[in-house]
Amino acid sequence: MDSFSSSSGSPPNTEALMDQIKTQLAQAYAQEFLETVGNKCFAKCVTKPGSSLSGSESSCISRCVDRYIEATGIVSRALFSSTR
Repeated sequence: MDSFSSSSGSPPNTEALMDQIKTQLAQAYAQEFLETVGNKCFAKCVTKPGSSLSGSESSCISRCVDRYIEATGIVSRALFSSTR
């Protein structure tokens, strides 16, 4: 039996299945987004890794993350508004 079949043999609830897929995709996207932002901003802002961040490194990372989030929002709105 495949993972889309119910144990009773009745057809799966398509709406519930779509909701589950959407949730899993959103979680995967959020994880990938955080990893990407973290890696890019760390590489850009931390010149000498140590046991803690300097004030300028911390400010740089904060600004970098804010810009990345803002840019992602702009691109997302542009993509979704053009499809309608």
